[in-house]
Amino acid sequence: MNTDTLERTIQALLAPGRGILAADESFPTIGKRFEELGIESTEENRRAYRDMLLTAPRLSGNISGVILFDETIRQESLEGIPFPKLIAGQGIVPGIKVDEGAVALPGFEGEKFTLGLDGLRDRLPAYFKLGARFTKWRAVISIGEDTPSSGCVAANARSLALFAALSQEAGLVPIVEPEIMMDGDHTLGRCEEVATAALRAVFAALVEQRVALEHMLLKTGMVLPGAGCRKKAGVAEIAEATLRCFTRSVPAAVPGVVFLSGGQSDVPATERLNAICKVTGLPWKVTFSFGRALQDPAMKAWEGSSRNVSAAQKALLHRAVCNGLAVRGRYTAKAEKTRSR
Repeated sequence: MNTDTLERTIQALLAPGRGILAADESFPTIGKRFEELGIESTEENRRAYRDMLLTAPRLSGNISGVILFDETIRQESLEGIPFPKLIAGQGIVPGIKVDEGAVALPGFEGEKFTLGLDGLRDRLPAYFKLGARFTKWRAVISIGEDTPSSGCVAANARSLALFAALSQEAGLVPIVEPEIMMDGDHTLGRCEEVATAALRAVFAALVEQRVALEHMLLKTGMVLPGAGCRKKAGVAEIAEATLRCFTRSVPAAVPGVVFLSGGQSDVPATERLNAICKVTGLPWKVTFSFGRALQDPAMKAWEGSSRNVSAAQKALLHRAVCNGLAVRGRYTAKAEKTRSR
């Protein structure tokens, strides 16, 4: 394990006022989003869309890293530049999603575990050679009347730990992502309870697997009530519950927490991130690793047409700027209304 390489990558990803663009949607996920806009999910359309995102001018002002999908890391931009080289040339760190998606967990109805460990040790050096300097693995934890079970949490924690250890062995910084799903009618308190237990289990597995906590990042969601919960929670209440959960379960040795948006729409995700980042004295750096909450306005403006690239890039940059301000605790309603030029 080359600790100097890992340290440089960590510092670059956690640069002040910057965060990570998650552009690693699987074929089914991006296909669904394209379908909503009447865009056919072909390889060329996916390439053109990600070209629009990754060639946005001044993207590096607020974006420190980009998580790519296997297809994208092997593609070239419309001008013939390999996407990882294009990204790195802007001072942005290329990364790669290495899991192969969540599937039903045998014996545990309604719960999932993530595939992708088979052959991972051989795939990681190839990704490094293609230009990736960090990896990501997502586990899915759902909240229900009798879920999550301890078996589901343990299975996913173990997979996350093995993934992280293999990534560090290959000189890649692992982003460990246990995502607590927003689906359901659970309360804010129930989400905090589940998130705390899940994070404790994940870090116990990471320590057991001898993962260097100093050379990894945690990607997870804010503590939120379920989408179907009748009792809504305010921004300050969400920030308080999230930080209480994290200070109780995330070791101080972890250098950074990068929040996923996890089904939140763009503006609420930024408002909540801002409230969390206003709190000082936290043991880890905090930033974002948003997918849909960064991309949605851009995708809707693009609509699959090259004529709309400029408008789409402006929409992307606006969200990036707003979230860059939020990371510093400086996001305001005025900033939301001010479009990037």
